[in-house]
Amino acid sequence: MSNIHIHPISIESNGLPSTTAIDRLLALDRLCFGGLWSADSYQRELMSENSHFLAVTADSSLNANLDAIVGFGCFWAILDEAHITLLGIHPEYQGRGLGQLLLCALLDRAREIEMKRATLEVRASNDRAIHLYEKHGFTVVGRRKKYYQDNDEDGVIMWRGGLQGAGVRGQGSGMRGQGAESRGQG
Repeated sequence: MSNIHIHPISIESNGLPSTTAIDRLLALDRLCFGGLWSADSYQRELMSENSHFLAVTADSSLNANLDAIVGFGCFWAILDEAHITLLGIHPEYQGRGLGQLLLCALLDRAREIEMKRATLEVRASNDRAIHLYEKHGFTVVGRRKKYYQDNDEDGVIMWRGGLQGAGVRGQGSGMRGQGAESRGQG
């Protein structure tokens, strides 16, 4: 596999994300979620102080590049809670542990900024993602009926506390195994 990097998407000198970055995210969004968010939505997320957006890139050099975005994740920092809004991996890269690495990176980032808990919604039919989240300490706490507008599927609400506890930092380091990719939407 190529070198894998998980990093924030950089902002240009004009204070905006590059149109190339937005275009890459839109293309991946269509593959992962069928076109969930618009270009304006991604730009708002990348510019928001409360939004923490990470990209997964794969390339053969030490420098990650936008041409190779294979995954992305985002959470909103709301008071002391990280609300995971997106987590997606390109279909060709699924099953390689990248979803797990990205989830751990998001949780590590949430811990670094002193979030105490995390929450997300996931499609009720997405067993792989639910298993991944449970593996990382999330528990099912409820259901949002007809949450997903494309097919009226229920959303499963999951929570995880203890982000400031021992054993959270570095969970993503060197992990390999079956990844699961999904999204939570806020």
